[in-house]
Order: sequence, then C-alpha cells, then structure tokens
Amino acid sequence: MTLRPGWPEDAPALHAAIAHEDVVMKLAKVPWPYTLADAAWFLGLERDAATAQFVICDHEAGAPRVIGTIGIHREGEACVFGYWLTPSAWGRGYATEAGRAVLDIARHALPIRRLNASYFVDNPASGRVLRKLGFRETGRTVSMRTLARREPVEAVLVECDLDDQDRPAASIAA
Repeated sequence: MTLRPGWPEDAPALHAAIAHEDVVMKLAKVPWPYTLADAAWFLGLERDAATAQFVICDHEAGAPRVIGTIGIHREGEACVFGYWLTPSAWGRGYATEAGRAVLDIARHALPIRRLNASYFVDNPASGRVLRKLGFRETGRTVSMRTLARREPVEAVLVECDLDDQDRPAASIAA
C-alpha cells in the first residue's frame, strides 16, 4: 500500500474507485451520482497546515491502483478524520494500515491535538476501524444530512486525543 497526494491526473482513477453507490451512501459530503468533474474538483481543493489528504494505492496488479482516499481536513475549529475505500478493497486491512500512518503524521507533523470523526449507524465496519485506530465514542449521535442520500442519517460521533500517553511510537523516517 502507498499513501501519496492526489494529482489532477488521478481524476479518472479516483472516479472509478469511488463511483459505487455502496461507497457513496456511506459518506456525508459526496454527491450521487459521482462524476469525473467531482473527482477533479476534490483533487483541486486547497489545503492548509492542518490538512493531510492522500490517495490510497494498492500494488496487487503490479502497478499502483487508486483504491480510496484518507485524510484530515478542517471543519470550523475542528480537525476531522475521514476515509473511504473502493468495494474490492473492503475487509483487507487497508483502512487500518492507512489510518495508522495518517494518525502518526498528525501526531508528529501537524499542529493538531485532537481529531473528530463519525460513522453512520448503518456502517458498523467503519466504527470498528475507527476504534482500532484509537477513536473513542463520545456518547453522542447526530442526525446528519448527506448529499447522496438526501435525507438525514444517524451518525455516531467519535474522537481521538493525539496526546494520549499510551499511543504507539511513530515509525516515520525523515
């Protein structure tokens, strides 16, 4: 697996990876149907000092293939962690592996101390990944409007304190 910044020329591969109704219905801010223009727009978003956004690539076919994205972005004062994978990559450990790498980056290279995330109640697999990464449920659920479903969906709110003393040592090379 490789994490790297997304490039404009990734738009067709990104579109092919995410343009599955099963993927988009699990995301709050992604429209359905998802178009090539949506992929190009996403890849062109400006980033700030607390933002880290990567495409996730596998190497199973010999050449890197985009299978998802993962990252941290700002929503107001909060820093929010999110990810998605194409269906053929589900259940294979990519989200956990990529998540650990992004959390290490956040802990050691970004000016943030806490991350927020959420998952839809009807997507418990995402909740399991977030718990493996050290996110803790806040005890709150909210009704979120989504672009794809066009109706409110119940979401569980979770958070991760990046200053936790029991976190594993980073394995980042300089």
